[in-house]
Amino acid sequence: MTDTGRGFGVLEQVRHRWASGRWRRFDVTNWYVVLGPLLLAASFVPAFHAHGTQVGGVPDRPYDLLAAVAIALQCLPLTVCRRWPATVLALVSAGFAVDQLRGYHSLAGTAFAFALLGVGSRLDEHRHATTLGLSLAYVPLAFALARLGSGEPASEFVVFYLACALVWWIGSRLRSARNAQAERRRRVAEETRDAERTRIARELHDVVTHHVTAMVVQAEAARYLTAAPDRLEEALTSVTATGRAAIADLRQMLDLLDPDHGPGGTSPHSGRLRDLVEQTRRAGQPVEFTEQGAAAEPARDAELVAYRVVREALTNALKYAHGVDTSVRVCHGESEIAVEISTRASGPGGRSPGGSGRGLAGLRERVVDTLGGEFTAGREPGGRFVVRASIPVAGTP
Repeated sequence: MTDTGRGFGVLEQVRHRWASGRWRRFDVTNWYVVLGPLLLAASFVPAFHAHGTQVGGVPDRPYDLLAAVAIALQCLPLTVCRRWPATVLALVSAGFAVDQLRGYHSLAGTAFAFALLGVGSRLDEHRHATTLGLSLAYVPLAFALARLGSGEPASEFVVFYLACALVWWIGSRLRSARNAQAERRRRVAEETRDAERTRIARELHDVVTHHVTAMVVQAEAARYLTAAPDRLEEALTSVTATGRAAIADLRQMLDLLDPDHGPGGTSPHSGRLRDLVEQTRRAGQPVEFTEQGAAAEPARDAELVAYRVVREALTNALKYAHGVDTSVRVCHGESEIAVEISTRASGPGGRSPGGSGRGLAGLRERVVDTLGGEFTAGREPGGRFVVRASIPVAGTP
């Protein structure tokens, strides 16, 4: 058996891509739309006659009409290998068999190696049946070539078969790598989608819980103010204002979720710490507020996270320590924003102002895991529940 090496020269190129890591994105069939016609044209160049793959030692024969058919069967199907790999392999194999049995030994015989590589990388169904069928078909072809040829030893046919098996295996590896990459992309997309759902759920939790808690507290207080119309009207006005603020925040969030929402919109939380504290006071929670420095405008990520920390802590104070003194301290620094919210516990039997902990856990993830800051929340000596956060200004959520 003699082989010009053209059919299996692709192995070196694939090996190079494999070694460099680019093989994971390598799809040989992308080239076949051009490769098929090029091989077809090159096969009819007189200088390339009888310089293709030769198996079995059948004497060379001049081209005739059947040679043109065999060359076309080997080259043209490559152009649709990506879409119909099994059909391509059958047509190319038939053309290759005619090419070898008739002794044309055209350059088109190279297409058989490319077909094995491409089909091995693209065929998804009936792979084992295809491999078995191709192997069984090779047996009578080898016997026929041995009878028509010049007495090639059986080992030469075995070597050719092993070379074909190696090309098929490389194609299978390319297929496995491509499928693994597609699976990784699918998992990343699914994890990203889940993370986005979790983020939206937390945002809804923060907005809805705070506003609804304030409204419930204010409405409960209004029940006992029927004898004081002025205070009753003030309480109902606070409920209305809180409801409108909730609607505005929810509308802002839905706008941000809209794919057509353009950049440049202002954050609903920028510069509203004092409004947040005032709203909590109207709900009946005594809050002492201290702010040092000035928040950046437009609000940076750190300012928005600081707002969320204060909002969650005040919401828990309203729910679990209503009417208990609460202090809020915010310090805007150049490198970080320090936040501290302290609430006197409602008694040894009372519930912790930290609440159920779900909201605080989400804040801890934002501050620590995402921004690289520090976050603590818990009861301290003296009975006060304290939430502290140190939020790096340069962080990105």
